[in-house]
Amino acid sequence: MSNVEISLKKDCKWSLLVPTSMGLRITPESGQPVQSSDVFHLQATSAETNVASISSYLGLPVKVLTTFVKDSPFASFIKSNLRARGMAYEGPDVAQGGPWGYRHQINIADSGYGSRGPRVWNDRAGEVGRTLNVKDFDLDRIFGQEGVQIVHLSGLVAALSPDTSRFCLEIARAAKKYGSRISFDLNYRASFWKDREKELHDIFTEICSVADILIGNEEDFQLCLGIKGPEAGGKDIASKIDGFKEMIGRVKASFPNAKVFATTLRQVNNTNSHNWGAIMLAGDEWQVVEPREIHVLDRIGGGDGFVGGMLYAILKGWESSKWIQFGWATGALATTFLTDYAQPADEDQVWSIWQGNARVKR
Repeated sequence: MSNVEISLKKDCKWSLLVPTSMGLRITPESGQPVQSSDVFHLQATSAETNVASISSYLGLPVKVLTTFVKDSPFASFIKSNLRARGMAYEGPDVAQGGPWGYRHQINIADSGYGSRGPRVWNDRAGEVGRTLNVKDFDLDRIFGQEGVQIVHLSGLVAALSPDTSRFCLEIARAAKKYGSRISFDLNYRASFWKDREKELHDIFTEICSVADILIGNEEDFQLCLGIKGPEAGGKDIASKIDGFKEMIGRVKASFPNAKVFATTLRQVNNTNSHNWGAIMLAGDEWQVVEPREIHVLDRIGGGDGFVGGMLYAILKGWESSKWIQFGWATGALATTFLTDYAQPADEDQVWSIWQGNARVKR
């Protein structure tokens, strides 16, 4: 088995950097539906900090670039949460501009139960994260003086607004200039792309051209980049694996700088039982984790957990066969939390999940 290496910059202040739009997540107690509940848990959330949580909880230095509503108690709540998760943050405080001005996005979700699937409602009107602008950050200081080993970009932020699109593109350019590695999760959302298809296609294409790690399913690569999809489709796992392998050959030819391509595989038996797998191409070596059953408390954040674990394994310099294994296990771990991010106690806990060892540890 060949082993792929991704060389990382030395003497960096930050192992992982993520640009993001922070928001609030409210969930009912005990997996109940939103419309039937009057008690809710409040969390700070974003897909990108979900990814970064694996590294921060396991002791690596993480930096979050974001923006806040000035004097908002929710902004204070989010800042406190990021500190509690071991993450440093940087970004401007933007004046609210009155009751109809800016706010942090709200993600309203229930976990579902058994035969009742989870439902998620996003309320992003007036989202302050849409103002993320490259002029508010000194990228030469962050990448040149402080140093970043890997920057993780998400298509959710890259497509959020014209400002955030330019912001992510400039971050990718700065990372490339200063020798940081770039991870990009395409995360296509049709509502974000409406009436901006040509603009976003060009931006996503440039980011992918300098990225070292690309994450996304068949639809992401087709709709974001215009890559031709699999010749023969199928809904079973074997067909999905074959289709992904076939299409990634075309992606790799179009973006030869990338060394890693990955996505998760999921079959839903019921809300609380999934068959969970993953597939990754590292160099010329395919790694596949055949789906196996995991028990799910809340499925939201499992994909982010996978990416976070994979990036952590790369940052630790492990052999490439362990990247997908650790990512699979951190993704599975995330689904056992009521937060939408995993909070690993240590590496041993993650490897126990990979090994299928759920026995008590005293």
